[in-house]
Amino acid sequence: MNPGELLERSLAYALGSVAGVRPDSLARGTPCAAWDLARLLGHLDDSMDALYEGLTGGRIDLVPRDDRACRFRTRACAVLGAWAAGPPDRVRVGGRALDVRVLAAVGAVELAVHGWDVAQASGRPRPIPADLAAALLPVARYVVVGEDRGVRFAAPVPVSALARPEVRLLAFLGRREGRRDGRGDGRRAGRGEGPRDSFPG
Repeated sequence: MNPGELLERSLAYALGSVAGVRPDSLARGTPCAAWDLARLLGHLDDSMDALYEGLTGGRIDLVPRDDRACRFRTRACAVLGAWAAGPPDRVRVGGRALDVRVLAAVGAVELAVHGWDVAQASGRPRPIPADLAAALLPVARYVVVGEDRGVRFAAPVPVSALARPEVRLLAFLGRREGRRDGRGDGRRAGRGEGPRDSFPG
């Protein structure tokens, strides 16, 4: 899959997960340690803001703006529209240039995996489609390095090399299939937890 397809598929998956969120479920735990569902949705909203900034303006500010008027569903449509309209070739992330295809691929990992987190926390688990997970796994392996462990991601969870692509993707990012209690999670609370820290530079 090309980066645009990855982004579109991941957004569709995450939107399906968000559709199952009820107002009375926002305090539920998630696979992300110390994050409840409300905080995870706020993180996803900031991810959408960052993607939209990069795709429409060619620049991502490392300090997020406090504009949260557009919620996840609205921003998802805007991001897809920005991609379809033709984003710039390169995006400035802080002071460094990043190929927009890398931005889209990293954003796709962020959206799909947190879409899985949302579905788990909502009590309506949805597997990441096998072909999407298989395409996202090499991206995750490329952008998540040793220095990220213990800061942005937990240690990988051992799984069989023959496990389904979704299981291998989640395990690489420190998640255990079927858990929503924050143990063995993929992203730890604390420094470096914002989506803007996910983009390589």
